[in-house]
Amino acid sequence: MTPCVLCKAEPVSPYTVAPKEDTVALCVACLTGVTDAPQDGPHWQCLNEAIWSAVPAEQVLAWRLLNALDAAWANDLLEIAYLEPDVLEWAQAGAAASEAVVHRDVNGTVLSNGDTVTLIKALPVKGAGFTAKQGTAVRRISLEQDNAEHISGRVEGQRIVILTKFVKKS
Repeated sequence: MTPCVLCKAEPVSPYTVAPKEDTVALCVACLTGVTDAPQDGPHWQCLNEAIWSAVPAEQVLAWRLLNALDAAWANDLLEIAYLEPDVLEWAQAGAAASEAVVHRDVNGTVLSNGDTVTLIKALPVKGAGFTAKQGTAVRRISLEQDNAEHISGRVEGQRIVILTKFVKKS
C-alpha cells in the first residue's frame, strides 16, 4: 500500500487535487486538513519536505495547507519555497475555488468550519432510522467544499449532511 504523499502515514484514501484532477493518497489527518481548515500542530511539520516534492500535486497540496496555517514557520517556508509558474497557478486556482463557496445559515449569517449550529426544524435522517429534533445543537460542523447548501456534523453519534436552510448559527 502506498503511504500518504505528505506525511508517509498509513492507511490512506484517494484524494483528487482540483482543478487538474490528479489523484494522490492521503492519510486521515492530512485529508481532514485539506478538506477543513488545518490547525497548527506537529503533524504539519511534514510539509517541510512535501513542498519540495518533485510531484506537482504534492507541491500544490503542501502550498495550500501552508497558506491555510496561521503559523510563522508556515509563512517562512512559503517565502523560500519555489513552485514552477504553472504549478503555482494550479495551487492558487484551487485555493480561489474553495474560497468562492460561501455557506450561510437560514438568516444569512456566514458559517465557518468548526462553528456550532442549531437545527430549526425536525429532520428525518435517511438511512440512520432516527429524526434529528428541532433545537439540537450540532457542534464543530464541516463545510462541504463544492456545495454552499451542505454542511456536515454529528447528531446522536452519526455524521450527517444537513442543508444550511435548516440551521441557524449559535
